[in-house]
Amino acid sequence: MSALTPAPTAAGPVRFGVNYTPRQGWFHSWLDLDLDAVGEDLAAIASLGADHVRLFPLWPLLQPNRTLIRPRALEDVRAVVDVAASVGLDAVVDVVQGHLSSFDFVPSWLLTWHRRNMFTDPEVVRATATLVREVARTVAEAPNLIGLTLGNEVNQFSASNHPDPDAVTVAEAEAWTSTLLDAAREGAPSGMHTVANYDAAWLMDDHAFTPDQSAQLGDATVVHSWIFDGTGQRYGARSHEVAHRAEYYLELARAFSPAPDRPLWLQEVGAPRSILEEEDVPWFVRSTIANALDCPELWGVTWWCSHDVSRQLADFPPLEHTLGLFDEHGRLKPAGESFRDAIAAGKERTAPNPRGSAIEFAVGPDPLLDRSAAAPGGSVFEAWMDASRSGERPTVRVVREAGESRAGDQRTGGAAATRLPA
Repeated sequence: MSALTPAPTAAGPVRFGVNYTPRQGWFHSWLDLDLDAVGEDLAAIASLGADHVRLFPLWPLLQPNRTLIRPRALEDVRAVVDVAASVGLDAVVDVVQGHLSSFDFVPSWLLTWHRRNMFTDPEVVRATATLVREVARTVAEAPNLIGLTLGNEVNQFSASNHPDPDAVTVAEAEAWTSTLLDAAREGAPSGMHTVANYDAAWLMDDHAFTPDQSAQLGDATVVHSWIFDGTGQRYGARSHEVAHRAEYYLELARAFSPAPDRPLWLQEVGAPRSILEEEDVPWFVRSTIANALDCPELWGVTWWCSHDVSRQLADFPPLEHTLGLFDEHGRLKPAGESFRDAIAAGKERTAPNPRGSAIEFAVGPDPLLDRSAAAPGGSVFEAWMDASRSGERPTVRVVREAGESRAGDQRTGGAAATRLPA
């Protein structure tokens, strides 16, 4: 790993990065890769003071048949990692893409007449693990490699609210994740390898990908924080809840950590114009990052995303055309200026003091856990925000059994929201 790339620990300066959305052709640009255009995009990202990018090659292009992994596609992945190195950026490579900006990129050998469960079919799991291993081997010797992320929010394919879910149990979800992480470790032994689940894993009671899996599997606990999860709709764009949403989510994730020094990674956070007005965006960028930096064990913040999706591309949700730090022509936006300034301020950050009071979160002993109390409007969310608003810098404490509580149990909405000393 490069001098920029630390071992998997939160010790040292917080890392700042960007999720790379190519300016020309979006992720379809992997079909006919233009390394000069990639270099221009990545140099612009580096100019903000960012130190890493997260890359998203498309699964159907990497593995168009269950037993075919395209050598040229692997070479393209390594080429982009090398271009990142040439402009001073470390790289994270996501493998199973999966799902991006409302579109699914699932290979044809999993669909329609070939429909199989991507998480439980033994042949599919073996094939996917082979892909992860081969991508890892391809980039393992890159001096700027941070590591692999298994895929982008792949757990959404199993969610009960998905239009065509791949049903899976908690044990099966854990086995799938462990198998793919083992493959990443075999291919790139020294990388920081992670699983990136969207927030159903933390907030949906029936979801088989659980907080325990996110907090125990892989080398860091990954958080994707979006205020369109009900936070912005319920509390308003300029609310305390919106400003502190990512900080709360990081503290929720830290509560499930098996080790006190396990790193936390705010791997996706962005400023959705479905909630925010354009004039709110600089405030949101600054406050979100400043508040996240108050979380112990924070490894890094990776903003979504680098460039607006071109309006020449059809059928995207409108907000996807506005999330970039740069516009579709490569011009820096006020969001990008604010992110640049937040990076500069963050580099002066000193390690935060221990957090204040702990909000008790009674999840119960069942492996699925009682999670919905942590969602916006839930008792744990409300208690944490009340404590935060009063200046207490709260954290979260997970309670598995009733006997674990260290204070009187005040139950609302089926979960404890007791304020405890840290």
